Amino acid sequence: MVVADLHAHTTNSDGTVTLSGLIDAAREAGLAAVAVTDHDRLHPAVDEPISRRGDVTLVHGIELRVDAGEQRVDLLGYGVRETDALAEECASLQRDRTERARAIVECLEERLGVSVPIEPGPGVGRPHVARAVAEVTEYTVQDVFDEFIGDDGPCYVARDVPSFERGRELLMEACALAGLAHPLRYPDPEAALSLCDSLDAVERSYPYEGTVDPAPVDEAIEAYGLLPTGGSDAHGEELGLAGLDETEWERVRDRLPV
Repeated sequence: MVVADLHAHTTNSDGTVTLSGLIDAAREAGLAAVAVTDHDRLHPAVDEPISRRGDVTLVHGIELRVDAGEQRVDLLGYGVRETDALAEECASLQRDRTERARAIVECLEERLGVSVPIEPGPGVGRPHVARAVAEVTEYTVQDVFDEFIGDDGPCYVARDVPSFERGRELLMEACALAGLAHPLRYPDPEAALSLCDSLDAVERSYPYEGTVDPAPVDEAIEAYGLLPTGGSDAHGEELGLAGLDETEWERVRDRLPV
């Protein structure tokens, strides 16, 4: 039984629920804990690494995209205490996100001949743009990704992200735990998992599409002494699709600040 969902997003990045909505969704799902892990951005309404919101424990986290050379991967930091270095990096990433979103919107408007109803700014990502296009065209959000803004699409614009080493350093300084997100989603899972030799944790429980073999993740956990984490990567109100049971959550909780 999932009691802790440690991977969720809010409207602070590309989620569709506010922070209070996330807490309500966690309560509705019967969770004891939830982590807010917005993309490349700390939530401004959370100022403690871990706190109580009624009967739900809220873990302050972040999901940081980094460049590992042959591929880009996502790191998850838990129990964040903001540092100047992390704040500066997040600010730089948000400026880049704004410029990227503007370039994507301009490309879409030129190709589709419509005005896309969105104002690029901090926190805006491709899901926001796709939803805005779906509002004024017959395309679905998935259509927009598939035909225009997916990684190989004609309106795709790459982001400027920190190196793996820089991202790991930032999270190690600011967070109680730093781990690799959804290791089996990457083009080269083996290479991604090899990065775990310098991390604290790895996301073992995750709602992958289709059937995946968790054996490589379990081998990495054993080889590197990693703490297993897990979450649903929720961008809406549905939580608990993946996460930690009570025993697993207690192991993570013991590593977070009091």
